[in-house]
Amino acid sequence: MQTLRKKYLRLLTATLESPKRFLFEQIDWNEKLIIIKGQRGTGKTTLLLQHIKQYHTNIEETLYISMDDIYFAAHNLSDFVEEFVVGGGRYLYIDEIHRYKNWSVELKNIYDFYPDLKLIITGSSALSFYISSADLGRRAAIYHLPELSFREYLNFTLNTNFPSYPLNEIIKNSEAISMSINKEIKSLKEFRDYLKFGAYPFILNGKDRYYDKLEASINTVIDNDIPAIENISYDSRVKLRKLLYMMSTTLPFKINMSELSRKLETTRDMLSKYLELLNKAGIIKFLTTEGIGYTLIRKPNKIYFSNSNLIHALTANAEIGTVRETFFLSQLSVSHKVNYPKQGDFMIDNKYTFEIGGKNKDRKQIQNLKNAYLALDDIEYGQKNSIPLWLFGFLY
Repeated sequence: MQTLRKKYLRLLTATLESPKRFLFEQIDWNEKLIIIKGQRGTGKTTLLLQHIKQYHTNIEETLYISMDDIYFAAHNLSDFVEEFVVGGGRYLYIDEIHRYKNWSVELKNIYDFYPDLKLIITGSSALSFYISSADLGRRAAIYHLPELSFREYLNFTLNTNFPSYPLNEIIKNSEAISMSINKEIKSLKEFRDYLKFGAYPFILNGKDRYYDKLEASINTVIDNDIPAIENISYDSRVKLRKLLYMMSTTLPFKINMSELSRKLETTRDMLSKYLELLNKAGIIKFLTTEGIGYTLIRKPNKIYFSNSNLIHALTANAEIGTVRETFFLSQLSVSHKVNYPKQGDFMIDNKYTFEIGGKNKDRKQIQNLKNAYLALDDIEYGQKNSIPLWLFGFLY
């Protein structure tokens, strides 16, 4: 216990109180059980420690632990919680919960048996698939922390203070909003950087080793996070890496399961499993006519990476059309329903149709549709139904 507390206090001391992710202000911290899920590297750990620094005056009542600590290779979480509560602990922050075997069952019991203990938990994007099995869904307030938006990236790196805008305001007032933002920054220059280096908070440490860190994060997901929730072999982990590389040069695409399984030298069933694991881990997204899919029922209409940085990290020849669509999907899917439409590239909230392209893109594919818009790259200002692509990075 004392060793874990020393580690916690060192981390707490080193944590800066700003900048903060957008989710910080949206969480109801008064809930008894809070679960924050999200892709590795999005800032979940920092979010916890920043909350402790801002809201707790009696640090003795708090403790932060990570379930990948070697301590829990030989110690039981339930016994640890008993010791913590008996010693006066009231607020327990648990990181990387998915790395602990049988976490969901023990967490349910801890919730029930310690009514005065508040639990704030973080873990993999895949947590939502296992919360319901332990009946945690009705007990927990569940939040998802996505990658940095373009707006957050600007505020983090340039020390700006741009607000977010709802989608309907961006659609109606894109010209005025884009003019106000361009008074402060060179939007296209910053947007180019964001597409390559802006999706994760570790950009604050510079670009030099950004892709090294991102690749290390991907490897940790494949070697540790996925095996923690699914029993997969070493050979399967090798194929997951190969699959990611293959996809980085071809996405988005209407998947041909037979051809892809042949190139990967595996069966269609195993390919489906690999794709679902990458989807659960938050690395890729399935886009279907019904919306963002969580399971691979037959096949999705298209598959995308979670953000454009992943594409650039995996290939030196990122296709610009793929990057543009990936960005749009990453920003819109956080708070809106996104479908694959019959016409255009994306349907939003069953109301708005968007076609994505460069500045010379015309409306031919959506000209007869109501509430149809162009989201265009390489333009600084909005005009009528043509909206700068980068402006959709101000939704959160």
